[in-house]
Amino acid sequence: MDLSIPAGVEPFLASAGWTGAIVEPLPGDASFRRYFRVRRSTGSAILMHAPPPHEDPEPFVRAARWLDANGMNAPRILAEDPREGLVLLQDFGEVRMREYLDAWPQDEEEVYRYAVDALLQLHRLPPGPFNDYTLAEYQREAKLFIDWFCPARALYVDSRAYAQAWEDVLLPLLPHQRPGVSVLRDYHAENIMLDGGLHRQGLLDFQDALTGHPAYDLVSLLQDARRDVSPEIEAKMFDHYVASAQPDYDFLADYARLGAQRNIKIVGIFVRLWKRDGKPRYLDYIPRVWALLERDLAHPALAPVAAWFDQFIPATLRDPAGVLGGRFEA
Repeated sequence: MDLSIPAGVEPFLASAGWTGAIVEPLPGDASFRRYFRVRRSTGSAILMHAPPPHEDPEPFVRAARWLDANGMNAPRILAEDPREGLVLLQDFGEVRMREYLDAWPQDEEEVYRYAVDALLQLHRLPPGPFNDYTLAEYQREAKLFIDWFCPARALYVDSRAYAQAWEDVLLPLLPHQRPGVSVLRDYHAENIMLDGGLHRQGLLDFQDALTGHPAYDLVSLLQDARRDVSPEIEAKMFDHYVASAQPDYDFLADYARLGAQRNIKIVGIFVRLWKRDGKPRYLDYIPRVWALLERDLAHPALAPVAAWFDQFIPATLRDPAGVLGGRFEA
């Protein structure tokens, strides 16, 4: 981990009233963003460094202010310098949902229920000032599997048939995301802070928010790439959401569609993080994601994509336990 303090931090903090504060690096994520905890005698804050041209902090700031203005628990923006990619944020503390559940697994159902309730609260709002989650964007994300996983396993596949299969699968759900809800796109146990108790979800990592389908963030939460969520908890939380939201269409079919789309995207992203960015640790998550993908592909709504997988992905790779077996192409 890069422990260096970015250039320009001291004058930025001074201008924000934090002269002389201690700046401590925090663990990073899969992007170019870096985070620091800033401490002084009267409290602490989080410093985000999202340096141009790789990152742009303005979408995060815009989304945070909209969420905060609409009663959601996003971090308050204390100061910002978009040109330098610096944003000073409210500190939600150190208790993430992931680590809390590692220590207190007996609270899993209660914690997930509160996380679903936060989504229900978000979905009761009109959609925020975000672009639409279009078919083209769904297709671009699904194509990451073709672009990164398939070459890494020396698989030669029909990309046109792949795109057509996804179009056949995704078109039926598009009417169900009009007018849509705000989709945070990365809502899971490592991006939820338990700020002041189990019932208070501190939201993070929403800079890529779009207006889309209400099942997307539910899938992100319950089919977590980084944490095992039991099928029993997934089913209970799915039923809890449906009982409250009362969708008037086959919500389970759309949940499976978006689960498969998201999981196939994540497989591609994790291989890209290894090959392009030199972060091989993300490969270890692929068996979990692949197992979730296979579950989603079993739903009848995924028949076109499942048929493509049957034709082009060898049976030896369809077993989640074997998906990392053998040699990836360097």
